[in-house]
Parts: sequence; structure tokens; C-alpha cells
Amino acid sequence: MLAKIPVTIVTGFLGSGKTTLLRHILENANGRRIAVIVNEFGELGIDGEILRGCGIGCDEDGQEAAGQLYELSNGCLCCTVQEEFYPVMRELIERRGELDHILIETSGLALPKPLVQAFNWPEIKNACTVDAVVTLVDVPATAAGLFAANPQAVDDQRRADPNLDHESPLHELFEDQLLAADLVVLSKTDLVEPAAVEQVIALVREELPAQVKVLASDRGRLDLDLILGLSHASEESIHLRESHHDHGDDEEHDHDHDQFESVVVKLPRVDRERLLACLQELVEQHRIFRIKGFVALADKPMRLVVHGVGQRFDSYFDRRWQAEETPSTHLVLIGQELDAEVLTRALQAAAIEA
Repeated sequence: MLAKIPVTIVTGFLGSGKTTLLRHILENANGRRIAVIVNEFGELGIDGEILRGCGIGCDEDGQEAAGQLYELSNGCLCCTVQEEFYPVMRELIERRGELDHILIETSGLALPKPLVQAFNWPEIKNACTVDAVVTLVDVPATAAGLFAANPQAVDDQRRADPNLDHESPLHELFEDQLLAADLVVLSKTDLVEPAAVEQVIALVREELPAQVKVLASDRGRLDLDLILGLSHASEESIHLRESHHDHGDDEEHDHDHDQFESVVVKLPRVDRERLLACLQELVEQHRIFRIKGFVALADKPMRLVVHGVGQRFDSYFDRRWQAEETPSTHLVLIGQELDAEVLTRALQAAAIEA
């Protein structure tokens, strides 16, 4: 009889570094046969594309209604799904003899508890177990009072700066991601002073049972033995962890997708400085919490990956544009009360005239 496949669920708020951690795991798999499921928010498969471009190579194996399944050259798989989680899991279970581990990257707006509970479905429970829920925390954002684990700290920050006025569902979502954690990873610790890291540890600790470890990381670099093989069987105890969304109907449980929205903007080649300046201005003027995408620059043969969390932006070149591709700019903006026409028109100012 085959052993159950261990599954690690990686959750965390928008821009906390989930995809970076998954890339690190894939690049250091050392023979482990890993399947990766990316549950995307938005119309573009940005995170899945980043993972498939992590330098270990991949070939498209097939397309399913639920998403795409890719074969990676190190023996891993990469799946991208929108909502149809069960069909992808069923396909992976059929290949369980080929897998050592499954990683699931949730949407940054997802509630992790219902996903963990899904592993009690008979067909999944007989084949898989949740090895651990790993929650990532963006240290610079949390230290600044954005989506902190302590609502009082957020309220204090909001009163000091009206620009940081966010509705309570954001705070509740952040807390629910912590409440489901078996392990908390603090990300981007290299961007702040040690005192800020200690401040965030104190905030996070208030929401966690004593047995949940908190680890600091820089760009997702952690020993894989600290992340994989933890054997928590989280599906068996998740019902004991009360969250903000345990009471109410199913519509309330889905509030993360109801109250947040994404806008996809497609442009030709752009000027890098004009684009970043435009994005900074839009973040200041609109309720945009996360920006991610690929950018084609006028003077570069390389594809630029852009990430934005609040008013902080990171960018790097990941690969050359391929011969069969037409270089173009694809951005996803995630937030609340977004006007697609207004945002698109503003970003068009960064485009290079043909």
C-alpha cells in the first residue's frame, strides 16, 4: 500500500514571498519529486509562469479544464488552477507513485482553513495528508502597520496616517492565515533593521500557539528540512482552530474573492522609469494592495518581472524573450473598488509609441 503523499500549504498575504519560497524549494529539491499547485488570483498566470521559469526547465504536458499541468526537468510537476482544486488533486493522486511531495501556493487572498479541511474528503484523505501549513509574513509591511496581526496596532497606525485606512476584512484575513499556521516564515528580513524584525515577531506571537515555530528568511532561503517533512497532519486538528469565518454562510466564507478584485492591463513595450512612476502614483490614489506582472522594455531583450506591495516595488530580469513571443507588458493590479478603464488609461502613458 502506498504511503500518503505529504502536502505543504504555503499561505500568506499579498506579496509576502510565497512564490519566492516555492522557487527556492524547487531549485533545491535534490531529487525530491514535487508537484506544485498554484492557485492564482487574477486572469494572468503570473506566479505559475515565474515558477516554470525557475531555471530547471519544463515542457507542457497537457491542458485540463482546471488548469495546466507541466512537467519539470527535475521530475517535478507544476500546476496552475483557478477554482477547480479537486480535479487537479485527483490527477496527482493517480500519479502518487511518481510523487514525493505536493506544494500548494494559495492566493494571497485565500482563507487557508477551508483548503485544509478539504483534505478530509475521503478520496483525498486516503491518499494525502497536510504535512504543514506554512504562513509567510511580509516583515516590512507588517512593521509599517499594514495588515498586522494585532488589530490595535493597525488602528493606531491608521489614526496616525489616514492613507493607511483599510477595512477590517483585511486584518481578519491576515489573522486567519496565521491561525491556520503550523510554521510561520518571516520574509524580507534583509529590508529592515533587527528591531523591526523583533517587533513583528512580537506581533505574530500574540496570534500563535506556543508550539508554532517562527523562522526568519531572506529571499525564501531556508533549509528544506525546516519546511518539508514536518508531519503535522493538519487536517486532523484544523477544526480546533477558530477563525473569523467559522460562523456564517458560504457566501461569507468566500468574501476574499467577493471584496477583492483584479484588473489586467496589457501594454506594448514601455519605458521603465515612466512605468514605475505611474504605478507609484496609482498606488497612492487607489486602493491597490498588490501589483505583479511581466514588462517589455523598449531597449532590453530581457523580460522584466515586476512586484509591488503597497508603495514598495521590486523588479528583476528573469529571461530573454523567446523567438516565438511578441514582447509585451502584462500587469495584474489587485485591490478594492478598482476602475479598470481609469487604471488602464493611466498606465498607457508609460507605453512607447510604435
